[in-house]
Amino acid sequence: MRSFDASRLTSGQPGNSSQAPFISPVRYRLPRSSLEEDGVRMADSGGGPAARTVLQQCLQARLQVQPAGEQSEAEYVQISRGMVIYVCFFKGASEDMLPRMVSTLLNLRLCESSSGKMVSVLELPGNVLIVPQATLGGRPKGRAMQYHQNIGKEDGLRLYSAFVSLCEKELMAASAEVTVKHGTYGNRQVLVLDTNGPYTHLMEF
Repeated sequence: MRSFDASRLTSGQPGNSSQAPFISPVRYRLPRSSLEEDGVRMADSGGGPAARTVLQQCLQARLQVQPAGEQSEAEYVQISRGMVIYVCFFKGASEDMLPRMVSTLLNLRLCESSSGKMVSVLELPGNVLIVPQATLGGRPKGRAMQYHQNIGKEDGLRLYSAFVSLCEKELMAASAEVTVKHGTYGNRQVLVLDTNGPYTHLMEF
């Protein structure tokens, strides 16, 4: 079991000194025929993506969503086995893309069942932790990172909230045992997870 600790994870808009978690992504692309059947247009070299997600399999994950205050303890959300979804929206993203985006992410066969068969997180059934991760939109310029392609804060919050709601509806309809948790858009957060991998995929829409 590999333990991953991303302390000082920022989930909202860039601009502070915190760093994103170290992720070694594997780009996963469905066959063209499958994409056409599902009506999902993945980003290609001809144009930039409207959203970027990273899927990380986990045995358990714990995310701090509210730091401790003078008179209050820190608040956390936690899931057992399932998947962590990091999500970032770019300029040009809209709510129209969300249903197909959610369907693709939740139906990909990326989880190994007890019998060794590859199944989706819906079929497992597994839990999902959604983390807003604006730093996925960063591009290097010299020794600094720039985030000019990221969507504005208000539009990003609106799309993130709608994305979370759609994931909750899909997962809860599939199994009463499924837990859906999510981070707070715009807050600095702390993530700790145990991963059955590394088993990480990058998906662009």
